[in-house]
Amino acid sequence: MIDMHAHWKPAELADALRARTRNPKIERNASGVEVLKSARYGEEQLSEAFDDVAFHLDRMDRQGVSTGVLSLLGSFCWVEAQPLEVSVPLCRLVNDTLSGICQAHQGRFLAHAALPLTDISVAAAEFERALALPGMVGAQLPGNGFLTRKDAEKMRPLLEVANRHRALLFIHHGPLPGDPFPRHAGDTDNMRRRNGTLDMQACLSSAMMTLCLTDFLAPYPDATVYLHNLGGNIPYEVERMDHRSLLDTPKEELPSSRFRRAGVYVDCNSFGPHAIEAGVRLYGAERVVCGTDGTEFGVDWTRKALAEARIDEAERRKILHGNAAAVLSRRASVAHREQAAA
Repeated sequence: MIDMHAHWKPAELADALRARTRNPKIERNASGVEVLKSARYGEEQLSEAFDDVAFHLDRMDRQGVSTGVLSLLGSFCWVEAQPLEVSVPLCRLVNDTLSGICQAHQGRFLAHAALPLTDISVAAAEFERALALPGMVGAQLPGNGFLTRKDAEKMRPLLEVANRHRALLFIHHGPLPGDPFPRHAGDTDNMRRRNGTLDMQACLSSAMMTLCLTDFLAPYPDATVYLHNLGGNIPYEVERMDHRSLLDTPKEELPSSRFRRAGVYVDCNSFGPHAIEAGVRLYGAERVVCGTDGTEFGVDWTRKALAEARIDEAERRKILHGNAAAVLSRRASVAHREQAAA
């Protein structure tokens, strides 16, 4: 398996977390022990709060994961939303650290850059710098940057960098700097399910509408774009879209056809066999890759879902390894030429 959705919690951010006054932050608890506090994970001792390379390599070996493509865990993406004097050095620290992991364990890890998103021109410059580092294959971008075509226009400088370097863009559910997030506060009933499933999937669906049902991506044929969680609820909603299209705009190409030929990839993170079957029917097996959030549970869940999905063995192999290997090799060939020229 190539895991295209493997989040990472870098211990190198500890000093910056100690300086914060709101979650996520490091502080001493009532017992005087330093802990990482976050809204989702509560209170974690530092010995367990960050990711450890040896631990994950052991897990990957046991579970048959050949390569993990690392990206910042969502609760650590606060670094990208800080003022530039804070975000630029922190993003560089993250990117240099991830590249170091890739260098030390060649073939086992690749990584997406973190970018200072309060100024897209500065983000583009850091993206250029990061792509020159060994092991860096692309960048992780927040889904809110693509909710509509108007939103996506602001992200064009990053698409231009990705296209120039044949790099990947991993669009993950999350806010742009200044966006209220998450939508539902802790006193909302079913808050976790509303934020972590209903709103997440709706936002991913909106991003897929922008990327697949407009011509936004047309100028960037050499960039590889992928979203997680099957690109939202599109595999289930597309029949409704086709129905409305036939009624409202019968001369237009059906949405299902446009989604299939758009060239945007999706991962199958967190979904079961029936959803994977729907995703394969809509996008084609050649457009689905594996994602696990970078956890043991996620790998087990994804492997089981793929094993039970009613797809053929060739399709299963494409999703487990072949599709990811193909898009990563395109980036690798360009990176090799760029590094040789440098």
